[in-house]
Amino acid sequence: MTSAVTHLSRLLRWGRTLARYGALQGIERDPLTPPGVRRLLRVARFGLRQPAEPDYASALQAIGPAAIKLGQALATRPDLVGEAAAHNLLRLQDSLPPAPFPLIRKAIEQALEAPIETLFAEIEEVPVGAASIAQVHRAVTIEGWQVAVKVLRPGIEEEFARALETYEWAAAHVERLGGEAERLRPQMVIAHFRQWTRRELDLNREAASASELKQNMVAEPGFYVPDIDWKRTARRVMTLEWLDGIKLSKRDDLIAAGHDLNQLASTLVRAFLRQAVIDGFFHADLHQGNLFALPDGRIGAIDFGIMGRIDRRARLWLAEILYGLITGNYQRVAEIHFEAQYVPAHHNLAEFTTALRAVGEPIRGLPVKDISVGRMLEGLFTITRDFDMPTQPHLLLLQKTMVMEEGVATYLDPDINMWETAEPFLRDWIRGELGPESYYADRLIETVRALKKLPSLIDRIDHYFPAPGGAPPDLPTAQVEVKELPKPQWRDFAIALVAAVAGAAAVLLLR
Repeated sequence: MTSAVTHLSRLLRWGRTLARYGALQGIERDPLTPPGVRRLLRVARFGLRQPAEPDYASALQAIGPAAIKLGQALATRPDLVGEAAAHNLLRLQDSLPPAPFPLIRKAIEQALEAPIETLFAEIEEVPVGAASIAQVHRAVTIEGWQVAVKVLRPGIEEEFARALETYEWAAAHVERLGGEAERLRPQMVIAHFRQWTRRELDLNREAASASELKQNMVAEPGFYVPDIDWKRTARRVMTLEWLDGIKLSKRDDLIAAGHDLNQLASTLVRAFLRQAVIDGFFHADLHQGNLFALPDGRIGAIDFGIMGRIDRRARLWLAEILYGLITGNYQRVAEIHFEAQYVPAHHNLAEFTTALRAVGEPIRGLPVKDISVGRMLEGLFTITRDFDMPTQPHLLLLQKTMVMEEGVATYLDPDINMWETAEPFLRDWIRGELGPESYYADRLIETVRALKKLPSLIDRIDHYFPAPGGAPPDLPTAQVEVKELPKPQWRDFAIALVAAVAGAAAVLLLR
């Protein structure tokens, strides 16, 4: 187990890097920061010249891959890091120098247990992209299929393991401070970060996620997921279909190629809603670099390392919350928050309804096309502290993806009517899930499941309460008060015996 001294030395080194980019200023100036933490921050920045404006993204890039991934997770937490920091972290890029190709070649051959010449007719040594966890090389299989080969960077698992251990150590000590630190649940945030990272470090699992998403998105033909080459996929290597398209970040190129930007934006919104609300399994890294406009007008997606899941009950709550805010039904939105136990029961429902109205009414007063999911989430975050609302880690990825997806859609078409696209989708799904047909169908399913349990339940009752046997019942016995006899004091006897032997030995020695 790593010692506290090692954790502290790592934190001090990282702290110096953060201070160099001014990334500790907000924490040091926050009146809620405990005095002990503030003193540590002063030590970390001692002798350094800090910039006027903090650059959190650059600071985390300088620290390394694990910090980059942590920064991407923190970008979903404006309640934890502040709006300015969250906005800065959203531009965090994974661009890193690639690993030398001889190491990549060795990693491919070890993972796939075959010489690279028997797997690929050709493979480009210069990667098309190098991120914090993996890098991607274009290749052609021996069958002539154009593919992208994603390979984990050598030694990345060990580097993440060291960093995560220190993150957990620091989060545990911060949470022990209580108060606001406890409400924000940093240990739970790091636990979810570890979970996300563990998934990303298993490319076999990423390939399975892509396969599942492809199957789900059959209902949305405008959103395409590439095929997986399972023969050339393992834990450290994933091979998938190469997509020829234009990145959605290149707006001028999209226009020049004749793409309908409004159609692309609408397809993206519908695809995300279908993933998050209907299937409960969604691509949680929908930034422009992972999305392509294909020549036939479809949107192609890549990079399935970060996927989110929410169960049916949470999806119903989410849909009702969004629809309630759109339609101004703040009473129902407040009730859902209490039903979901997002708000502690000791708070007043009417007061929370009023707080939600303060968030919703300014949005409802804007033109529909100007309604922003990001602004809505920002308003909701501002009331979490007043109502002692603990962090909901299972919704962090969803919140991040909603903001990210909205940003891509409005970049493509600044005039897109986001809610005209989303409202019918949400309304129809809520009607289908909460309508009378769905209600009675759910009750029927529950009844059938209960009936299926009856035989097993009867068997267990027979086991614990068997029927009387053939022997006659026992005769009644006399009621006699039994007094417990004193137990021998073996311990006292042993002590006395040892003392006697020691005394005898002492007498013999003194003679």
